[in-house]
Amino acid sequence: MRIRTAIFGVYVTASAVGFAILMGLVLRDVRLRYIESMRRTLGDTAAFLATFAAEGATDGAEWTQRLAALPAQTERLRVFASDADGRVHFDSAAGRDVGQVYEWPMRGGGRIASENYSVPNVAIVDGELRVRASVRRGGELIGWVGVGRPLATATEGISRARTELLWSAGGIALVMTAAGWWIASRLTRSLERLTDYAVAVRDGRRANPPASRAKEIAALTRAFEEMRAALEGKAYVERYTQALAHEFKAPLSSIRGAAELLGEDMPREERARFIANLRAESERMQLLVDRLLELAALEARHGRVEFAPVNLREIAAEVVAAAMGAATQRQVELVVAPGAQTCIRGEKFLLTQALGNLVQNALEHTPAGGTVTVQVTTTARCAAFVVEDTGAGIPAFALERVFDRFYSLPRPDTGRKSSGLGLSIVREIAHLHGGEARLENRETGGVRAVVEFPLG
Repeated sequence: MRIRTAIFGVYVTASAVGFAILMGLVLRDVRLRYIESMRRTLGDTAAFLATFAAEGATDGAEWTQRLAALPAQTERLRVFASDADGRVHFDSAAGRDVGQVYEWPMRGGGRIASENYSVPNVAIVDGELRVRASVRRGGELIGWVGVGRPLATATEGISRARTELLWSAGGIALVMTAAGWWIASRLTRSLERLTDYAVAVRDGRRANPPASRAKEIAALTRAFEEMRAALEGKAYVERYTQALAHEFKAPLSSIRGAAELLGEDMPREERARFIANLRAESERMQLLVDRLLELAALEARHGRVEFAPVNLREIAAEVVAAAMGAATQRQVELVVAPGAQTCIRGEKFLLTQALGNLVQNALEHTPAGGTVTVQVTTTARCAAFVVEDTGAGIPAFALERVFDRFYSLPRPDTGRKSSGLGLSIVREIAHLHGGEARLENRETGGVRAVVEFPLG
């Protein structure tokens, strides 16, 4: 079960139970309020009739007979009168209860007739609400006048009020259910984004930790990010330790062999060749260390770049001018293709470093008499450095690996390999700017290197 469903289920269940109890109390209170209103009306009516009857009271019989002059409405209201002892002398319902003795307070009167309220002159008997008022003559109690009304007459009003309440409650329940789903979604959305982030980290994909205003989620995000950094740091050390050991193994073996041979007597020409080999291998190790430091510095940024407006055409011109000496020495033509001025937001030093690596790589793989072309292109969404050469191209088996660390192809002029980190640095710089780098073989021969950067 998904946590969103669990939260929603708990919310709906708790809300439903509480809502049902509340609605039960409210629906019960509707009946009580209707009966209470009826009781007050009947009380006022009884008090009026008692006053009316008392105006002509001369003896016990006369005042009750005065009530007989009132129009009979027994289907809605029953009027009765009793003496001081409670014996009924008049009943508008065709004398139904005449002769009976009403004992007050009657059983069941208070807490049923009104909410938690006991009134001595109120009773509910056989489904009828009865209220009485005293009749006095000169301060002396001579009898009682009461009215009774069947509770069934209030049933229709009570049912209508309850129906309206139920419809309103249904609407409120729907709103609460929708709100519950929204709340559950909001609560779990941060967890889902955090899960996506953890999966991306697990798969080695780049991902930014999700932001959340919830303190608990924010703390969990920080813990994940710190754990990721710690694990990446450990993996980084292990990976580079293994890579360095592998890459240094061959140069060290060559240096050690040359050093052992130099300790022996050998012709001058052989000694010079071994010394040159020592120098070349030490330079390769130095280049490898320098490139590793560059790559480590880039990866240590963790996506942080000092963004500012940068003109890619100006960077291309500067890189070509700086590499013109090496191009002349290799007898390779190095040109900048014409194009419009293109600006992006980025860090000039890193962009210059990326294009410089591409140009150097192209020069080293282009034979004498070839051409290396640097171009800045622009589309609706991105701008790009494009470097094309007229070399032999990249073998099909190597196309998928050229950006791997320490992977390098032999140079066509010397047959030696480079550090294998130049293109890794280019791709890292592209990622820092939200872009991508790729290499492909040209149909006419040579290689095309493209580094794209998003506009805006």
